[in-house]
Amino acid sequence: MPYDVTIITVKPNTHAKALPPLEQWLRANPRKGEFLACLACEIGALNQILLLHHYAGEADLAADREAVAKDANPYGCLDLTVGRSADTFVQFPFLKPIRPGQYGPIFEVRTYLLKPNGLPPTIAAWEKAAPARQKLSPILAAMYSVTGEVTRFMHIWPYPDLITRANTRKTAIDTGVWPPPGGPDQLLRMQTDIYLPAAFSPIR
Repeated sequence: MPYDVTIITVKPNTHAKALPPLEQWLRANPRKGEFLACLACEIGALNQILLLHHYAGEADLAADREAVAKDANPYGCLDLTVGRSADTFVQFPFLKPIRPGQYGPIFEVRTYLLKPNGLPPTIAAWEKAAPARQKLSPILAAMYSVTGEVTRFMHIWPYPDLITRANTRKTAIDTGVWPPPGGPDQLLRMQTDIYLPAAFSPIR
């Protein structure tokens, strides 16, 4: 089942101003997909707001995207918006569906571009290594893109704070638990951003 990842880029230093009208718009325009998260970037690609929805099928996702495209004030913050992207991602098959809940409040969003044939070996490497890694901290999402620039690989890691993140990553590397053997060989580009949940985000 597909996930919609919409990223709204707003004018510099206006994401806090954009969140209240965005919340009102989401409540007034319930989507066919399940609303999972609204995260605002705190470190990295600043002035970006990430929305995550889960869909039962492509038809509902397409209908929602068409409705947004025809909206006179999409997401309620058109006056602050300078860019927007919407892409479809699929969760790795060995991971559970993403569900609402308390996970963070720090969310590390890592977005990689894989080699053209890099997806199958990446899934295989992660499936083998993920159980040991998840003993250190949970994986919220590990998804690959099927639209836009392909193949992108987005994984989301929740932490209680940045110190825990740094210590967990150090432990994983020092013990050889992570990264998955052979995983980095499939990468062409890497980006890491730290996001915080909006007050109304189902995932927090």
